[in-house]
Amino acid sequence: MRISPDLRKSQLLDGLEQARNGFLDELSSLPPEKRSEVFLGTWSAHDLVAHLIGWDFANIQAARDILADQLPHFYAHHDHDWRTYNAELVREYGKENWHELLADVANSCHELIAFFGTIPAEEFDRDRGLRFRGYKVTIARLLEADAKDVTNHAAQVAAFKQQGLPSGSRV
Repeated sequence: MRISPDLRKSQLLDGLEQARNGFLDELSSLPPEKRSEVFLGTWSAHDLVAHLIGWDFANIQAARDILADQLPHFYAHHDHDWRTYNAELVREYGKENWHELLADVANSCHELIAFFGTIPAEEFDRDRGLRFRGYKVTIARLLEADAKDVTNHAAQVAAFKQQGLPSGSRV
């Protein structure tokens, strides 16, 4: 059974918001001494947050590109695991002050969800013929990828918090 465009849009935005809330919950309970400790490749929690802020704004622009029948600009920067682009985002949006960084990511998330909320539901799964390496590019797929990435990062932060705790301890 096919769901209505309005329900699909609602599910996508709710899923993204839930993923973001889970991520923010994990971050907010991260002990201060762990915030600048590298745990994800070359990234600390500070870097991870900056990365997500950058992708919020990249995805807003990507949706604008799609609505204009253009392949999102960020695809021009694709390399293995988006390493170069992610490093640029971390440099651009990174901050030393943890509380400012958390406020920034909460604000960028709010802006992202608010922006996508203004897009007509029929546009989310509309096939505009945009492809990247055979992958159909739609607004819905931007949101699905974002929610998956954020959920993955929340799990990584949760696992990192558990490192070094006595057996059976929880943060």
